[in-house]
Amino acid sequence: MSLRSVDTDFITALSAHLPQDTLRPVEPRYLEEPRARIEGIGGILALPKTTQEVATILKACHAAHVPVVPYGGGTGLVGGQVMPRGGAEPLILSLERMARIRKVDAASAVMVAEAGAILADVQAAAEAAERLFPLSLAAQGSARIGGNLATNAGGLNVLRYGNARDLCLGLEAVLPDGTLWNGLSELRKDNTGYDLKNLLIGAEGTLGVITAASLKLFPRPAAYETAFLVVPDPEAAVALLSLARGQFGEQISAFELMQQQSWNFLAHAFPEMRQPFAEAPAWCVLIELGLSQQGAPGEAIEALFVNALEAGLVQDGAVATSEQQRQQFWGLRESVPLANRKIGAISSHDISVPIARIGAFVAEARAALAKVSDLRINCFGHLGDGNLHFNLFPAEGKKRSDYKDMQDDLKRIVHDLVAAHNGAFSAEHGVGRLKTSDLLRYGDPGKLAMMRAVKAALDPHGIMNPGVIFAEG
Repeated sequence: MSLRSVDTDFITALSAHLPQDTLRPVEPRYLEEPRARIEGIGGILALPKTTQEVATILKACHAAHVPVVPYGGGTGLVGGQVMPRGGAEPLILSLERMARIRKVDAASAVMVAEAGAILADVQAAAEAAERLFPLSLAAQGSARIGGNLATNAGGLNVLRYGNARDLCLGLEAVLPDGTLWNGLSELRKDNTGYDLKNLLIGAEGTLGVITAASLKLFPRPAAYETAFLVVPDPEAAVALLSLARGQFGEQISAFELMQQQSWNFLAHAFPEMRQPFAEAPAWCVLIELGLSQQGAPGEAIEALFVNALEAGLVQDGAVATSEQQRQQFWGLRESVPLANRKIGAISSHDISVPIARIGAFVAEARAALAKVSDLRINCFGHLGDGNLHFNLFPAEGKKRSDYKDMQDDLKRIVHDLVAAHNGAFSAEHGVGRLKTSDLLRYGDPGKLAMMRAVKAALDPHGIMNPGVIFAEG
């Protein structure tokens, strides 16, 4: 289907049906991608305040075959929020003015938030009601809940609470032709047909625009215990996770893997940040327990350490003895991506493999890459749910440009091994525009056919975020 660029006639016609300040020239920040991999285009910026205004905009775009790029906080790392030059100039649809917390029901453990609400504000609203909204990620100060749902964001607490999809009970959304779907259910059980909520979550804005969501809230843990525990290797880390689960069950909130390269990059990028070990360990995990009952500080973690030491799974540890130190520990972990960016990656990989295979995958990937290039590997991430960030960096004294001709081959080595271990090439960032070729290479043919059928049924003109997930729109 041929798409039409936004032009003066379209803007004039649409403006007649919207408040005066809804349509604006596109500011440069809406055309930027965090890693500068895409130079974006945009014909007009739409800033609706209501769901009906979103419906009016999409109805007009559908009729005129004008492409729409939904825009959340702009923090996505696969190019889903930026349309590259070369195609029809889109309407950029930002829901930043739809940021209300419509409802917080502590008794029912439900919050209704508009899609433009910043994640940190959603967390704060839950905390004010003495509840917890557990979705937590480094960009939570700017990421918006609509974008989190559109990409099925993961983050630090997936092990205990699940992805964004698991934290959502219902959606309000506008379909590509302007049809409003009022699916803001607060039910835990609803077997009345297709699960449309989960169809839109993770669709990256290709099937419609999420305007509001019913979100699950949880009791706040009575106490947190947090520690860095040094392990010999990733296999020991997996065994430690199993031991911790046997000891604490679902009270493990997070279980993060870090390797020596993470600490080296942090020391280079942020020398002012105090590290918990005098010498950076080869491997360690950051574990956090969210306990239902408060006991002596550090008691639970120390009991785990003793058992793990006897089993040969840990070699050293550093326990947070205060809330300030707990925040410092998490500050170190959440600064790893920023340190990576300062170093400059050759190729970054957001992958997942079955937890039991993590040790084998890491060993095989490191060996395979060592055969073809001298580079540094920073392997870190959410080991508790099988999601690792396996990123490749230039060797000491070399530049990213020295590896320009090798980037595709290096990515192929990593992703082929991920596939061999029954994993996924995208664990929490989505497909966007930067991984469409990976989806075609590794995606199951039956799945791809079903996805194309759904896209064609809901968005026959292909206006919604063209080029995302499928390169042809």
